[in-house]
Amino acid sequence: MTEKIKISDLRKFDIVDYLDSNEAIAEYLTEVLAERDWSAFAKAISDAARARGSIEIDTIATTGKKSGENALEEEFEPTFDTIRRVCEALGFRLAVVARDDNDDT
Repeated sequence: MTEKIKISDLRKFDIVDYLDSNEAIAEYLTEVLAERDWSAFAKAISDAARARGSIEIDTIATTGKKSGENALEEEFEPTFDTIRRVCEALGFRLAVVARDDNDDT
């Protein structure tokens, strides 16, 4: 007979465990951004910062009210400038890509 696994014994899923390279982080951010959910994108950037262990982001992304990962919390709507600064601090840049004519989005 197979032993049953208790839910409490399972590890909680954390995307950060899978963001182990620049390519993985870039792909993750691109996919989340494609969903056009800005709070989810801010959370994804925060995940990328956690994956990098980026404590110095606080000093780079100061906004006046909040900074760094704190500025990307769901309750707070980060400005474009905050998102841009955090992406740059993580070593990424935002880019514009032409939409495919067959793309519904």
